Amino acid sequence: MDDPQDPGTFAWPSTQPVQPLGGSGPDWGPAGEEPDPGLVSEDGDEDGDEYEDEPDEPGGARAGKREKHFWRELLIIVVAAAALTLVVKGFVAQVYQIPTGSMENTLQVGDRILVNKLTYHFRGIARGDIIVFSGQGTWGPDAPPPSSDPVVRILDDVLSGVGLRSTQTYYIKRVIGLPGDRVACCTDGKVTVNGVELNEGSYLYPGNAPSFPFKSVTVPPGHLWVMGDHRGDSDDSRYHLFDAGGGAIPENEVVGRAFFIIWPLSQFRDLPIPSTFNQAALHAGSAGAALIGAADVGGTALSAVVAVPVAGAAAGAGLLGAPWLLLRRRR
Repeated sequence: MDDPQDPGTFAWPSTQPVQPLGGSGPDWGPAGEEPDPGLVSEDGDEDGDEYEDEPDEPGGARAGKREKHFWRELLIIVVAAAALTLVVKGFVAQVYQIPTGSMENTLQVGDRILVNKLTYHFRGIARGDIIVFSGQGTWGPDAPPPSSDPVVRILDDVLSGVGLRSTQTYYIKRVIGLPGDRVACCTDGKVTVNGVELNEGSYLYPGNAPSFPFKSVTVPPGHLWVMGDHRGDSDDSRYHLFDAGGGAIPENEVVGRAFFIIWPLSQFRDLPIPSTFNQAALHAGSAGAALIGAADVGGTALSAVVAVPVAGAAAGAGLLGAPWLLLRRRR
């Protein structure tokens, strides 16, 4: 018989650990301890023989993924902003820079103005409006013909589309006469429209006379008589009497109405129609009657649309979207 006191003698324990019903030996720890319920076998069976704890993802890897998502979302915002700008620029509004002094002191050289391209889809052009129009086919110079090289032609179209290049010459003037109007100078030293004197002191360049004398001109159908506010330094309808249209420009060459100066900040303001063009006598004709209240249409809801160059729009959209992206990164 084995001696339990003999260290060289093997002895069976006096009792065996009791296993709960339904448990199998290999799935239980020593001394009857229950397994960790959070551990499962590789095949997903809680009764499996092996356990594998899912390793935590290193902090650097998680930060790298968040960084990649941030730049991807920022790129989407920039591309979307650029695409939106192209649509706005082409159909809604556009920024133009004033290159000469022909509209001083209303507009100064270097001013950036916002031109509304939508307003004339809702109302006609009004006397007193400041408009941007193309000189193509009228005052010139005409744009050169497209390049024969298809690559250069495509590049020119792309640059023109984003506002980085233009082959056309654009003018900015104030509308004085509408189709059918009779414009002349001078009565008591003033320009007249349909015999009604215009009081232009609020917008003419200081010290300028309203104009040199010229005979009455009847504005042809589909044309506009335009003049600069700096009458002593403006190449306008008065100097094109022998051109097609008798100095007047075609309505279909009008790009839109300049309604706001956005830069510099010292000039930041709207460009309303002067009160002299609201004289009731000017609206006696059919063309004038259709435009009563036109100043209110173009200067309210339609004036709220803003367009900026692509780079500015993309950067602005990126800044607006940055807080949202930063918030997402913190989640």
